[in-house]
Amino acid sequence: MVAKSRAFKSDIYVFMDTETILLPDFVLALNYAHKLDDDWLLFASPRDVPNFPFYLDEDRKHWLKDGQRIRIQELQDTLGSSWQWSCCDSRMVIAWNNGEMPLHHGVLPPFLYGKGVYNHWLINEALSSGLRFVFDASWTISNIALGDSSYQSNCFVKSSNVSDIEKGSWEYDCNSHLAAVYGLSSLHGFNYSAVMKLVKCDGRYLLINATEDFLHTYAYKRKSLWKRHIPKCRRSKTTLACVVRTIKMQNETSGCSLKDGSVHTKTLKLSYSLESLLAITADENKTVVLTVAGYSYKDMLMSWVCRLRRLRITNFLVSSLDYETYQFSVMQGLPVFNDPSAPSNISFNDCHFGTECFQRVTKVKSRLVLKILKLGYNVLLSDVDIYWFKNPLPLLSTFGPATLAAQSDEYNQTRPINLPRRLNSGFYYAHSDAPTISAMGKVVRHAATSGLTEQPSFYDTLCGEGGSTRKGDNRCVEPGTNLTVHFLDRNLFPNGAYLGLWERKNVKSACKKQGCLVLHNNWISGRVKKLERQVISGLWDYDITTRMCLV
Repeated sequence: MVAKSRAFKSDIYVFMDTETILLPDFVLALNYAHKLDDDWLLFASPRDVPNFPFYLDEDRKHWLKDGQRIRIQELQDTLGSSWQWSCCDSRMVIAWNNGEMPLHHGVLPPFLYGKGVYNHWLINEALSSGLRFVFDASWTISNIALGDSSYQSNCFVKSSNVSDIEKGSWEYDCNSHLAAVYGLSSLHGFNYSAVMKLVKCDGRYLLINATEDFLHTYAYKRKSLWKRHIPKCRRSKTTLACVVRTIKMQNETSGCSLKDGSVHTKTLKLSYSLESLLAITADENKTVVLTVAGYSYKDMLMSWVCRLRRLRITNFLVSSLDYETYQFSVMQGLPVFNDPSAPSNISFNDCHFGTECFQRVTKVKSRLVLKILKLGYNVLLSDVDIYWFKNPLPLLSTFGPATLAAQSDEYNQTRPINLPRRLNSGFYYAHSDAPTISAMGKVVRHAATSGLTEQPSFYDTLCGEGGSTRKGDNRCVEPGTNLTVHFLDRNLFPNGAYLGLWERKNVKSACKKQGCLVLHNNWISGRVKKLERQVISGLWDYDITTRMCLV
């Protein structure tokens, strides 16, 4: 969200929660900040209000109480006697100007929104980097947060209820982990009482630093801000009294400072089993898209995920082949599960087609598909090296029960697409029904005793050795279960060698013109070559440096 904000040509960016109420003093504070002559970042902690008896009129222009219009000042005075600071609430307001300097050094990690930690991480990183003037506007911005205990904490606080916060969900643990491995926040904490405060006294905005007895008026200039104090003789008694009250309030809320070195590197583990993930992610037809990946393919996995998200496809699951991929996927917010039956002691850098590693890994996929089918869900299995141009599920779901629709690996345009061992087990759709489950069980048992990958087992089991149960040019039937295997139209589901699509000058344009739904990046040896071909072609949707989907 922070990255996307840069696409808008605005003087000021504001990051806030939609459940908070901002009063007119918010705009006044921004007007003041806009006149500062350097890049800045301000934040305002929410004021927790358990009872908010006000509501807007029909025109949504004036506040009412008991049917009577109420002035803003009266509203603020009423709330002033009942609100409490909630400085570690995720409903903090953060704003910054569209300046030349970035917010902080490094990259912003993929924090899960609404799950804590990220606001204070951002503030700490901005302070550590020293690229912008950072100040606290909590005393001048009425950021009203209506009472809601469901909001996650945004920092590790020195308070009595911190143990309850740290017992939060896996999402909170994930954000805590990200805060620990990114940036400087894990190296030292910040005492928020030392951050410059923006206050308003006698109708004037003042920047104060209570720890250094520092007071500065209107315009901010870097040299004068840090080096020049305003003599006390120039300060009015009312101004000083206002400042003293602010300092007193600050001392009362000092318990909200970040704890030094408190960001932990807790082992990440989702609280979801495969069964619970299926219930969450499956679509209305009880269909899921399954992919399997190891750590050396994590970037290709994310490009695949980004593409599905671009197509608004959310019913996908990721099976990790190793713990590193599992943790990476959790930190990226993916619905991932760790398959305990996956082979161990595998070198994934060398795990490509033709290797023993590849043979062992491919057999994991058919076992997982069978397990999910038995749980009552339809499965579209897709390798991560398959680029999706459009959502193929509407077409694939039309094949119905007792039919397995699979990609053909045949590249010769004049030959039948169901020739021996031309079934590609990297992309197929299986319906959860008795014939399909029984046939997939046969495939799994055949692959378990084979010294090859699972792909020959698919063809030899479902179409017979040598293609003895082929029907026409694009089908075959498994006689024991009467399951029909339908080889998909290569113009819609081309493999990596069909029509030389990967060698075209503009691969994307050529595929779209042909009407491709997907394009398989196979028929190429080696992970590096596969990766290079996909990136160079433009069929890539993930920024490796920022770990974000490309816009």
